[in-house]
Amino acid sequence: MVLMYGLIVLGSIVRTTGSGLSCPDWPLCEGRWIPRLELHVLLEWGHRLLALLVSLMLFATVFWSVTRREVRARVGGLLALAVVLLFAQVALGALTVWRLLSPAVVSSHLAVGLLLFTTLLTIGLVTAAEAEPQDSAPLESPPAGLLPLFALTTLLIYCQAVMGGVVSSSQAGLACPDWPMCRGEWFPALAGPVALQMAHRWLAYALTGLLVISVVRARASRDPVIARTASLLLALVVGQMALGVLNILLGLRVWLSALHLANAAGMLALSLAATYRLAAAPAARRAVLAEAAL
Repeated sequence: MVLMYGLIVLGSIVRTTGSGLSCPDWPLCEGRWIPRLELHVLLEWGHRLLALLVSLMLFATVFWSVTRREVRARVGGLLALAVVLLFAQVALGALTVWRLLSPAVVSSHLAVGLLLFTTLLTIGLVTAAEAEPQDSAPLESPPAGLLPLFALTTLLIYCQAVMGGVVSSSQAGLACPDWPMCRGEWFPALAGPVALQMAHRWLAYALTGLLVISVVRARASRDPVIARTASLLLALVVGQMALGVLNILLGLRVWLSALHLANAAGMLALSLAATYRLAAAPAARRAVLAEAAL
């Protein structure tokens, strides 16, 4: 999971440095297994090597899990999904080169990569919950409506991250060179790159509003982890907006773009973990009460 997170961030660096076609063929690089020592080539080749390492780690995890019946029964479906997503991700990576960085393919590559990342995280959450003692689970059921709020937050963060990839791959990052207005207008004509940029901004505003509501509702939860997570997510989304604004004002700096995506993936992981905790709380509470009764 950690390697997959690094792969996503490195992919952003490859994209923003214009290194995506430094190796114009696949799986070789300029017809060689060992590429020449040039920065852009090494970035693209490093991205491929890290993807290979993620693949090997996933297959090792699958092999370890299928040899243990209890683990296979618990996360076998998720592992199968992860393998399917991995093959799709590899195919999209190859198509990214063959289709000369087609925006649709590049965006799909990010979308599937984030799905693989969240699948690996879910596997980790499930197995961690199995390993923890039951008395560490929250005894109180979450407030009504909090689980749908966090689930919707997770979905919006994912959509916003993918939308950011669409904006970047479509060269729409500077379609609006100012903020909060766009080319001096509050409501510009929505066409082409401007429409993509404004959709990305409006989705960010919607996500911020949703997180404000989540923070207020989370305060009613007796689980301090959920309350802290909601506040942290709100702080991270404000920081994410600040990074986005700086990215525009400073002209799409590589390190800012990478940090922007890294923060988005971190928010996605945090929101998914909170959603899983809320979803598992009733079952965990029943297990604790049953054990106490016994």
